[in-house]
Amino acid sequence: MFVVDDDESVCKALKRLLRSAGINARILSSAEDFLNQGCHNVPGCLILDVRMPGMNGLELQEKLVKSGSTMPIIFMSAHEDTPVREQVMKAGAMAFLKKPFEDQILIEKVNSALSRIEDGPEP
Repeated sequence: MFVVDDDESVCKALKRLLRSAGINARILSSAEDFLNQGCHNVPGCLILDVRMPGMNGLELQEKLVKSGSTMPIIFMSAHEDTPVREQVMKAGAMAFLKKPFEDQILIEKVNSALSRIEDGPEP
């Protein structure tokens, strides 16, 4: 489980929330850190902010898709942006949550993503 967001307070809150649900999360502050540390080669789910300095969430998703990654991605954004929501969902994201969102909704999406990983990709 990975969380990529440049906002430290969001990262801390998500780490606590996920831990309370029994989910261990690795926190990274940029898309570049995620790629440079080889996280894209590790099975797991990615909670990803849309807008970040440097490589944004959309660009990271594009790189992952082009590399053949099947890592489930749950996007989050403080901005209501229908074209972006449609773009990321069309590219295979599992969800697009507008901040602030209900804790339980995120936990449900994460559990769904993790069960998808355990069950393997659909034929």
